[in-house]
Amino acid sequence: MTQDQWARNSAGLVLLGGLVVIATAWGFQLIGGYVPCKLCLEQRIPYYAGLPLTALALILMAQGRKTLAMLVLLGVTAIFAYGTGLGIYQAGAEWSFWAGPSDCGGGTTAPASAANMLQALQSTRVVSCTEASWRMLGLSFAGWNAVASAGLAAFSLLAAFLLKQRGNKVTVSA
Repeated sequence: MTQDQWARNSAGLVLLGGLVVIATAWGFQLIGGYVPCKLCLEQRIPYYAGLPLTALALILMAQGRKTLAMLVLLGVTAIFAYGTGLGIYQAGAEWSFWAGPSDCGGGTTAPASAANMLQALQSTRVVSCTEASWRMLGLSFAGWNAVASAGLAAFSLLAAFLLKQRGNKVTVSA
């Protein structure tokens, strides 16, 4: 397998993996009934920005525009590194390693009518950014997002590095 193929596969893995992660987050919310907090919703933004850029990088690679694809992938790396930081910040706040945001509340929808407003106020549950609503193997949603975002950042950096390596090769003819 060539470096270009490895780069495409790495970027493809970022796209596929990121889609799985964001679909899982939406699944826990819509099917599982987990209400995301403000910081949880903010952790989705890197996926909304990074995944379309990853698709763009794949298109650029297919067109042979490797330098531009490399630059886009470096941007994707930075975006998912930011997502990693957000996940670490929230997971640390959940474990009381540091204080969480003071303005963090739930991500609920507005009532459909004025008649339902009082009922909605009585049944609304404010979701805290500092309390984990679910854990698996000791990690909360935020912790798993930090792991996933770090992996996506690493694979997008690998893809960019492979494209850069390809561009730096020098051929010597006799």
